[in-house]
Amino acid sequence: MSRAREPPLVTGISPNEGFPWTKVTIRGENLGTGATDLIGLSICGHNCLLTAEWMSASKIVCRVGPAKNDKGDIIVTTKSGGRGTSTVSFRLMKQEKIGILDQSAVWVEEMNYYDMRTDRNKGISPLSLRPANPLGIDVHKGKIPQMDLEGLFQGMSGDFTSENFSATWYLIENHSATSFDQLKVAANFLRKQANKKNEGSLAYVKGGLSTFFEAQDALSAIHQKLEVDGTEKVEGSMTQKLENVLNRASNTADTLFQEVLGRKDKADSTRNALNVLQRFKFLFNLPLNIERNIQKGDYDVVINDYEKAKSLFGKTEVRVFQKVYAEVETRIDALRILLMDKLLEMPSTLLDQKRYIRYLSELHTPGDPAWKCIMAQHKWILQLMQSCRENYVKGKKSATVLHGPMLDLDSDVRPSPISRLSQTTSVKRASSFQSSRDDSWRFKAPQLVTFVDNLTEIVISQLPNFWKLWISYVNGSLFSETGEKSEQVEKWKKNARSRQNDFKKMIQEVINSLMKLIRGALLPSSLVEAELKQYGGWEAKVELSGQWLTHIIHTMRLNYESLTALEIPNDLLQTIQELILDLRVHCLMITLQQTADDVKRLAEKEDWVVDNEGITSLPAQFEHQVVQTLQSLKETINCKPGETSIFQHERNQRHVHELFIKIMKVFIYSLEHLSTKTEGDPESTHLPLDISSPDLLGNLHENFIPSPEQRLLIVLSNCDYLASHTFNNLAEQFVKHSFQGTEKIAQISIDDVKYLDQRLFETYIELKSDPIVGSLEPGIYAGYFDWKDCLTPTGVRTYLKEALVNIIAVHAEVFTISKDLVPRVLSHIIEAVAEEMSRLMQCVSSFSKNGALQAKLEICALRDVVSSFLTPDSISSFKQALETLPQLPNGAHKKLLEELLNKFKSSMHLQLTCFQPSSRSLVKT
Repeated sequence: MSRAREPPLVTGISPNEGFPWTKVTIRGENLGTGATDLIGLSICGHNCLLTAEWMSASKIVCRVGPAKNDKGDIIVTTKSGGRGTSTVSFRLMKQEKIGILDQSAVWVEEMNYYDMRTDRNKGISPLSLRPANPLGIDVHKGKIPQMDLEGLFQGMSGDFTSENFSATWYLIENHSATSFDQLKVAANFLRKQANKKNEGSLAYVKGGLSTFFEAQDALSAIHQKLEVDGTEKVEGSMTQKLENVLNRASNTADTLFQEVLGRKDKADSTRNALNVLQRFKFLFNLPLNIERNIQKGDYDVVINDYEKAKSLFGKTEVRVFQKVYAEVETRIDALRILLMDKLLEMPSTLLDQKRYIRYLSELHTPGDPAWKCIMAQHKWILQLMQSCRENYVKGKKSATVLHGPMLDLDSDVRPSPISRLSQTTSVKRASSFQSSRDDSWRFKAPQLVTFVDNLTEIVISQLPNFWKLWISYVNGSLFSETGEKSEQVEKWKKNARSRQNDFKKMIQEVINSLMKLIRGALLPSSLVEAELKQYGGWEAKVELSGQWLTHIIHTMRLNYESLTALEIPNDLLQTIQELILDLRVHCLMITLQQTADDVKRLAEKEDWVVDNEGITSLPAQFEHQVVQTLQSLKETINCKPGETSIFQHERNQRHVHELFIKIMKVFIYSLEHLSTKTEGDPESTHLPLDISSPDLLGNLHENFIPSPEQRLLIVLSNCDYLASHTFNNLAEQFVKHSFQGTEKIAQISIDDVKYLDQRLFETYIELKSDPIVGSLEPGIYAGYFDWKDCLTPTGVRTYLKEALVNIIAVHAEVFTISKDLVPRVLSHIIEAVAEEMSRLMQCVSSFSKNGALQAKLEICALRDVVSSFLTPDSISSFKQALETLPQLPNGAHKKLLEELLNKFKSSMHLQLTCFQPSSRSLVKT
């Protein structure tokens, strides 16, 4: 930034004394950078700027005015340096003028008197040269009206130069408040003036006495000569001869000096013309100066010069001044047209618009420039918005953002509206999915997102200035920085108040266009067919995800807050709130629909790796997916000040419930699909389980591909976890995130997953129990065994041991997946086995003693081994089977039965450990 210049310093003036209107040369330092920089010049307290002629930074020429101070400083003031100082002074001498009525012994050259205050060449009446104060005392004007004095002194006058002068009138008018002592002093002053006048006449006679004597002697000599010559001579009288001589002398003189006198007259005329040009050079140079200043852009200087010329020469009657002033008006008319073109040229900053309007106001431009500018700005904003849409719809706009200064007005090249706007400073925004402050994400954003960003930035960068321009127009500050009032300003302010409804329609049109353009891009179904032709055209565009819709909602909310800060009436911004609500509903529905699709694809991520609880990561992934969706919807669901809740409308709430239920059902269906899905050969994918291994889950590694039965078990375990934990957790999350009616969603989900669990469980039980149950009857009657004719029992037969081993295998398979499923599975399998045993016993027609003992041994052995997994149904079946058998005849048989049972349990102790409650609890710990 450049440093301000030093203040002006006057170091010399030549001459350093003189009479008023003396031409002087001022020298010094820092006297200005040019004629426009010089804004003040005073000598002895009198303003001499009008006659000043700036020569250089060290020299100024001017004329001294009729200052009141006899001696004073020379003060120069400039724009660049401010008020200066002076090291020298000028002494003003009082000029003793000889009036045209005063006596003088010498020849006094006649002169013209000019009124230097206005630079108008008008002769002053001799009467105006009278003394301003004939009494020599201070004048104290009275407050008596002039009409009362005229009525009191009819036919008289208070002017002491008038023939009807009245001293009383003069005293009342000029000295009504003067004391008597001062009037006595005034009387003495008049006596002195009268004596001085008499003495002056006497001095005049004394001073010119020799001149009178010489004139008297010459006249006497001429008279004597004439008497001596007489009148008798033929040539005529002496007087006649003298006349002839004088005539010849006059003719000869005229002949000799005619050319010289002509040149003198011409020179005088030229001198007078040059004098007029010099005195009024401001006016004569004004047209050229106006042209130069317009080219430089110094409109303030042009307006100031024009106002000055208008006040001095606006009503002049001098033809040459009228001609020059008419040329000035022509230049000013051209300036008005130029400023109006610049005002209506877009783009333009608010500062430039205010400046041009103020210029046009000061130039008294017809019409209303401010309103024309407002209409042009309104049209420009609408054009930018439509151009933005057309470029995106036609595919000319890449996914970019707006950067750089608002508008590059210094460039000589005028780019297209959109390319200019591409340099607009982007509005600071944050989004829920924005991980950093850089704008790199914008380059990956879909076109619809960048379109909304660019479109809203157009409005948010243009509308505030548009609104501020209107406010300045209404309160009048647009026309005057100082707040001065004039007839023209008041007229324009009145026009502004009468156009409030028109401006309101403009704002409403801009906001409605913004809303319809965004609806055409994001919510085309909300527009009618006629509006789609103007605001739509995005049919081929890809549907946005919920994350991008959330970003757009955030953008619209920021824009709404920015416009609200301008104090724009809320009724004009209502359409923005309506659009935000529709976008929130749309975002909610799209997000839930996309979540349903994502949940459907979760089945592809199932790795079948179970944890200690017997579940895979799939339920956790599902819960995380839904919770993440709820968190992403937090900004969408929460209401900002003035917004309406999404769930206020029952239709929206019902639709949301349906989508959440759909998400749950989709996941449950995925589980069902996983349970029936087969990959490769089951025999090749089935891995043998080492029950004795301390790491029962060691076989289920990352690359584990389960068998169909294992799939069923894993899915069953997941279903149980969903019903007992996941859906309840999600219900709490729904409440936490302000969703209503979530109990119904949770209950329906739990019911569906339980229904799936029941079907899958029945399928698994059928797969595992049928072979075991089917092997009982063949095993019992193997080797032609007959209950009527059999040997004394020696122990539990092989078929029952094989059945127990098969049950143990099921136990191992289930325990490997989920130990919590073991009681449920084994109890149902044992129910089937007990029911089959009861049926088989009931089908026997009769038992021998040994047969009854063998049957009771096997039934009791089976019952006692699986006692931990007995249910009321299985207990009932075992009871029915035992009741079918005949009673043992004596104690020997009972003792044998007990011995055989103990022997069986002892021999298969290791195999039967899995059925013991203590082992189960030990494994659980």
